[in-house]
Amino acid sequence: MAGGNSDNIGGVSMEVLKQLPKINIKDSETGCCPRFQPEIYNEKIFELEGLDMVIAKTRSFLYMPLNMGSVMTKTMKAIKEAGALVEDNYLILSKDVSMWRAEQYFLVSKPVKGLDNIKFSGSFITKVFEGGYNQIPKWIEEMKKYVKIHGYQMDDIYSFYTTCPKCAKVYGKNYVVLFADVKI
Repeated sequence: MAGGNSDNIGGVSMEVLKQLPKINIKDSETGCCPRFQPEIYNEKIFELEGLDMVIAKTRSFLYMPLNMGSVMTKTMKAIKEAGALVEDNYLILSKDVSMWRAEQYFLVSKPVKGLDNIKFSGSFITKVFEGGYNQIPKWIEEMKKYVKIHGYQMDDIYSFYTTCPKCAKVYGKNYVVLFADVKI
């Protein structure tokens, strides 16, 4: 994990990191999602600069994803075929744009032809939650309070669903990391 300084506001300290932690992609008994280690993302501040990402758009009905599986499969196939898979990490951030649409941000090692490529930057406070997806509204409210006690205001929020539903069942845990976009 990349070292960093710490933020100590209101007597609560969080580690500040300039890059994402490494994840052993091969630590997977499913052959799909790697086993997630929550401590590497929990209660951190990430100051990220210029991450290569591609954006895929999904349809939703009242925030429930309708075509996420097919979009994820198609996007991951394009990333792999372009040789843009990040070997020692993975990150897919989800952002609800409306009740009817969401965006998925995939970490890549280089731009991928034919996909919507961006440079992703910002300061993010993270917190790990565990449980069913139906708890997300509750977790978002918890996250807003958590960000506020640290003296920040949340501009936006992204969800990192660390494992697919099948892998979460195998591992016995369904971890979700919320990334609160803040101004530092």
